[in-house]
Amino acid sequence: MRGKIIKSTGSWYQVFELETGTIFEARIRGKFKLIKTRLTNPLAVGDFVEFQLEQDDIAWITKIEPRRNYLIRKSVNLSKEAHIIASNIDLACFIFTLKHPETSLGFLDRFLACCEAYNMTPLILFNKMDVLHGEEIEMVKDIEFLYQDIGYETLEISSYSRLNLDYLQDILKDKTSVFFGHSGCGKSTLVNALQPGLNLKTSEISDSHLKGKHTTTFAQMHFWDFGGNVIDTPGVREFAMIDIDKEEVQHYFPEIFKKREECKFHNCLHINEPKCAVTASLETGEIQYSRYSTYIKLMEEAEESSQK
Repeated sequence: MRGKIIKSTGSWYQVFELETGTIFEARIRGKFKLIKTRLTNPLAVGDFVEFQLEQDDIAWITKIEPRRNYLIRKSVNLSKEAHIIASNIDLACFIFTLKHPETSLGFLDRFLACCEAYNMTPLILFNKMDVLHGEEIEMVKDIEFLYQDIGYETLEISSYSRLNLDYLQDILKDKTSVFFGHSGCGKSTLVNALQPGLNLKTSEISDSHLKGKHTTTFAQMHFWDFGGNVIDTPGVREFAMIDIDKEEVQHYFPEIFKKREECKFHNCLHINEPKCAVTASLETGEIQYSRYSTYIKLMEEAEESSQK
């Protein structure tokens, strides 16, 4: 039997049988756990699997199909390297909030670089527009223009005023999407607004630290009535890429990769090389300092990782 993983709690999984739509509680054979891996989780929500039913209708997963792409982050488990958040994604939606909580551009840039590296189509959703006023709205417009100019799709939304939610439904229709962002950015609230009746648990921002409280504790797939599905993910505060060589990092910043052709040296890393078109573009504003700063940080992390 063939199915898709729609929920993972660590030891148990829910698998959606593709032919009938039946949902089974599932476990994995010990051989998957014994495979040497740098991942904390052998299975991720979105994975296609083969399974067989045994007594009490427990599904035992026997095979994991190759992933088309995946969203990954460094694991909090120091004995492992990484944790796959979701896989086989058609649209990766980053929920950006200017405040409550504040989202840094560096966090967004890391997400976009991951999308470039692992072949995912990103969409930047500027959420909670209903709580912004005056200069804050103009600030969002400026950030939008920055990323649109690079080539990324953006959309301003609000779960409470329902700003652009009908349009967002049209974008999400018949796709497997993932919602990603800080705790408290409104992922679960947005899912509830798009699919009334799901009643996902939501939580307010912590007054003491203005950071989101963890509401979603594990990734789970929900099906839209209008077609397609979404993977709701736990909020994360840290995000990093893995297995990336420093020479590759520029490939994941489209405006830097495009500009590299004008550098004097074909192997220019855009740090302190002479006649570098990228660093020259910082002065003209063609490349933003915030983006370049994230690029340099990822380069440093890639270098540190290679030395371990």
